[in-house]
Parts: sequence; structure tokens; C-alpha cells
Amino acid sequence: MANILIVEDEARIASFVSKGLTAQGYVVTVREDGPSGLDEALSGAHDLMVLDVGLPGMDGFEVLDALRGQGSRLPVIVLTARDSVTDTVAALEGGADDYMAKPFRFAELLARVKVRLRQAPGNDGASGPVADTLEAAGVRLDLRTRRARIGDTEVDLSSREFVLAEIFMRNAGHVLSREQLLDHVWGIDFDPGSNVVDVYVGYLRKKFGAGAISTVRGMGYRFER
Repeated sequence: MANILIVEDEARIASFVSKGLTAQGYVVTVREDGPSGLDEALSGAHDLMVLDVGLPGMDGFEVLDALRGQGSRLPVIVLTARDSVTDTVAALEGGADDYMAKPFRFAELLARVKVRLRQAPGNDGASGPVADTLEAAGVRLDLRTRRARIGDTEVDLSSREFVLAEIFMRNAGHVLSREQLLDHVWGIDFDPGSNVVDVYVGYLRKKFGAGAISTVRGMGYRFER
């Protein structure tokens, strides 16, 4: 189980990312300023850091520079509202492993986290930080090939359908609200009044069978075990 450090001073963003990664089975630590984030990153207790640039105390570039200056090879994904080419180059040349601009979709961040963890020093790629396959309600998801099967039959899923199915199956037997699903799959800035979750649940029911996903009135949806 991988340990991920989030250094982000915007409470809403930090909570959004933390909840999403925790739901994926990661252990998450949050720090809200540069100095405490750097101390935590140097502790050796973490496998990856998600680092904001606009931090109090020390900005993200200073944290990154100090981290690399002390010889740390901790994978770092820079997450920031700055999306200019200059800032992107500065982050990557400063030792960041990846760079994402806000606003972002959690599904994309999660994919980048998985890639960076697989590529981290000491990880030979033979196994990832989370399970390679998920199974529930007769459905099998292969997280490496991004394919779904029911028995011997392959089920064609769009990239968004696959991410939604993965969230459901990681939490099989538990009720997930529409808000949780919207945040995790479509991103923090998606219109909360949208019915896109209901539409995509309908798509999955058609492909997996109506009994795979139950509606829990007033609460949300549950993927059956």
C-alpha cells in the first residue's frame, strides 16, 4: 500500500484529492505549507508527493529545489493553477516527475500517480501499489490492460466508463453518493447539478447487467459484491 503526501494549502483541493486517493486504497498525509511539506517529504515515509506551487512559507519550486538538493528521489507531481510554458519547464527542470494544471480531473491525476509509482526507484513494475485486477458482481476489471470481462466475454468500455467502474468496484458493497462519483470521475469543477452520473450508471447497467449496480434511494449507488 503506497503512502502519498499532498502538500496543498487550498483545503477544498486537498480534501478532494485526499478523499479520492484514500478511496483507491492509498495512505494519504496532507500538509498545508512549504516548510512542513518539505520536512514530511524528507522523512522517508512516503512513496510520492503531490505538490502545489503557491504555498505559504516556501513555494513549491523552493520545496522541490530543497528536496532534490538533499538527494531525495521521491516522485513529485506538481499540481498548480500556473499553466504557462515557463512554469511547466521550471517544474520539470527543477526535478518534478510530472506537472498538472488546475482545474483537473481526478481520473487523470490518479492515472499519473499510478504511472509515477510504477516508475519509482526500487519498483520493478512487476506489481503496482494497488491490485492489478478487480472482481465483483461477475465483472472482472484488468487495471493494466484497461479491459473488462464478464466470464469469457470482453465488455467494451469507454475511458470514463472504465474509471467509473473502477471506483465502484474498489468500493463494492458500499454506497457512493452522486457527489462522490462526480468528484472522483469528472473532477472538482464539474457542474454539481448535472445528471451525468445517472447517465453513466445507466451505461454500465446495460453492459454489466441491471443487477450489478443498485440504487439506494436518497443516498446514491452501490456496486454489488
